[in-house]
Amino acid sequence: MTELARAEPWPLRWLDVLTQVANVCGSLLISGLVLLIGADVFSRNMFNAPISGVPEMVTLSIVAIVFLQAPQALKVGRMTRSDALIGFLERRAPRVVQGLETLYDLLGMVVVGAILYATWPIFMRAWTRSEFVGAAGDFTAPVWPVKLMILVGGCLLVLQFLARILRRFLTAKESR
Repeated sequence: MTELARAEPWPLRWLDVLTQVANVCGSLLISGLVLLIGADVFSRNMFNAPISGVPEMVTLSIVAIVFLQAPQALKVGRMTRSDALIGFLERRAPRVVQGLETLYDLLGMVVVGAILYATWPIFMRAWTRSEFVGAAGDFTAPVWPVKLMILVGGCLLVLQFLARILRRFLTAKESR
């Protein structure tokens, strides 16, 4: 365990635990999809009988997986971005890099916050109206669980952006 990890406030440690739990849930969804798609392919080829709802389940699951795993990707530094400028500046102007990283985190919070703001009424409508995908009589699945996962994952992502800023501040404070 690093010195910073020991010195971190408990809310940051709890956030990391919740982020890891969401990541594991996303991984379990991936495993479930692999099994479902494999069973569907087997059923189609062996019995000429596809499993109802597989395309709908895949569509819903992909969105959920992205939002459940994005916070952990951000936390461990695997969020997609170009490091060419950061790597160049890091050797020459570390304070500028800290400013750019903080700006990146703030913009990320704004963008994900906008997604959350737009998703909340969609979630409420899906919940109250019992919206579903699929064809009645064949296969239906409610859409509200996926909307909820977008909200949960989005909140964790905003909090991880904030945690990056706090960790940067704590590290800078300790190095003085």
